[in-house]
Formats: sequence, structure tokens, C-alpha cells
Amino acid sequence: MKVLVALDDSGGSHHALDWVLRCLFPAGDQPATEEARHELVLVHALEPLHHAMCPVGGPGSAVYGAPAIMQSVRAARKESARSLLDRAKRVCHTRGVSAAAVLVEGESREALCRAAEDAGAGAGLLVVGSRGLGAVGRAFQGSVSDYCAHHASCPVMVVPPPPVDKDGQRTRSSPIRCQSPCFQQGCLMAE
Repeated sequence: MKVLVALDDSGGSHHALDWVLRCLFPAGDQPATEEARHELVLVHALEPLHHAMCPVGGPGSAVYGAPAIMQSVRAARKESARSLLDRAKRVCHTRGVSAAAVLVEGESREALCRAAEDAGAGAGLLVVGSRGLGAVGRAFQGSVSDYCAHHASCPVMVVPPPPVDKDGQRTRSSPIRCQSPCFQQGCLMAE
């Protein structure tokens, strides 16, 4: 089964990757048959960069970003995305899991659903992290995980964020219980 993990540089996506590595790819657990093995694909959606405009002076006057500057910003964003995927692949490698990395362009929610459809023989599971906004926050800010759950062509696993401790900080332990011995590890994407 092909497992796609949606990544950005948020704690929610790092937590989702950690959950996948602990629960779907436990260390040393090799399935007996080739068909039972999972294939891990890390997916990052690169949001489109729209031409920048800064209003100056009176009504109708504006300064647009030069094409060279916009191209430079696009290149820097793409390099940052590749760096994120490389860090995630290193994390997977240290856990003994090989992973492919895919960079898709477009609005995150639509690009992730498209990546699930385009994933070779099709994705068996799309895993996304949650920011834990609640109903009101999702209504105002939107929710990639909610959109994917309703529009993806495969099952979607939304990994909730770790619980908040009494000081208001997110704990590093997962609210999701699994049998992996590495249950309480630190942040995996830290360099």
C-alpha cells in the first residue's frame, strides 16, 4: 500500500510523519509478503506565488515586484521545499524507512488530493496533520485536512496535534496509541 504523508514546516505535519513512522513502519517489523509492505511517499505542496503589488501614494498608484525579484523568490521557495523534503527523508532513513519525495505545485488542499490520485497505482492512504483549530478556526482559516477528507480519492488519516499540557504547551507524546517502542521521542524534524 502506498502511504502519502503531507508535509509542511508545521508541528502538525511533523507529528503526522512521526505517527506514520511509529505506527505504520515500526522498526524491524518486516511483512512476510511483498504485497503487505507499505511504500512511503512524502508530499509537499508548493503554494502558487502571485505577483506582488504594494500600493503607494494616492489612489490608483502601485509598485509591482520586478520579474527578476519574483523569479528569485520562487527559486528560494522551491529550494526551501526541497530542503524540507530532504530533512524528512533523513528522518525516515534514520528510522530505517526508505521514502520517496514529491513536490507538487498548487493550492495545498487541491494539490494533495491531486497527488493522491496521481500516485502511480494510486495512494492507499493520505496522512495529514491537524492544527487543532476547532470548528470556529476552521471556518475562518480553512482546513486542508477537512478538504482532503472530503475530496481525496483514497482514505485520509487526520493525525490530531499532541495534547496541551497545563502550561499551554504542546506535549511531544502522541494522543494516538500504538505498539511502537519509540512512542515518546522528541521533535523529528529538528536539525
